[in-house]
Amino acid sequence: MSFFSNPGWIAPHEYPFARMADVPPAVFSEINSRLDARLTHDPIMGTPLVSVLIAAYNEEINILRCVSTLANQQTTVPFEIIAVNNNSADQTQETINNLHITRLFQPIQGAGPARQLGQEAARGTYILLADADCLYPPNWLNEMLGKLQQPGVVCVYGRYSFIGTPAIPRWQLLLHETMKDLVAELRHAKRPYLNAYGISMGYLKSAGLAAGYIMHNTRGEDGRLCFDMMQHGRVAAMKTRSARAWTGPRSLLRDGTLRQAIGNRIRTEIGRVFSYLTPHPPHDTKTSKN
Repeated sequence: MSFFSNPGWIAPHEYPFARMADVPPAVFSEINSRLDARLTHDPIMGTPLVSVLIAAYNEEINILRCVSTLANQQTTVPFEIIAVNNNSADQTQETINNLHITRLFQPIQGAGPARQLGQEAARGTYILLADADCLYPPNWLNEMLGKLQQPGVVCVYGRYSFIGTPAIPRWQLLLHETMKDLVAELRHAKRPYLNAYGISMGYLKSAGLAAGYIMHNTRGEDGRLCFDMMQHGRVAAMKTRSARAWTGPRSLLRDGTLRQAIGNRIRTEIGRVFSYLTPHPPHDTKTSKN
């Protein structure tokens, strides 16, 4: 696997559609045939060990790509996929209605409320969080679960990479990615929850229900949940390179160019570096500010 190119498994899932209405029925049929071969739908046939939970807001095409990659998981572990439409204004609901997965609707805006509804409905012992705009390699579920089932582990987080584009080649994204991974190593010893993102995160459902998500639209609901679950066990990192989640660079470009994103990241981390050396004092994550 080259660090300087997108992995080959991504290409079959990059459907060239702009809207759900443009997706031919044959695409849904092909994805559903793979879902039917892998997912545990019927309680009579067995209970899933893992619930993969996707919160989606205005992701009518991205969630199609995401679910397509999840339908390619190379695992013998029984699992289900739950998609929570978080009050989308596009055709996200229509997309998930056409997929053979569990569908929920959460009118309370925010990833926290959406994921709370999802975990309450989950049938699995373990929950894996996936983002609707991300793609997951075939070994992702197995690698995440392998860490999560280690003694004393209550939460696991995985790393992620950015998909190169004609405008932004992979080698440029790799610079930001490498810096991000180094910061994650520094954080892990005392503040591992700062590395826990919904893009690739898993936890014991019983601990997640005990902690509960923040129930309003605030960023960082994933790390807050992880912080609260640390009273029940330890946090592990899944570092297998081939099992990284992949996402487009749009989040990097919210504040301008990639160069600006890298500069902003450097300045932010320099200001925080010493705080990573000490544990965060106990606090109420439901009311604290980011």
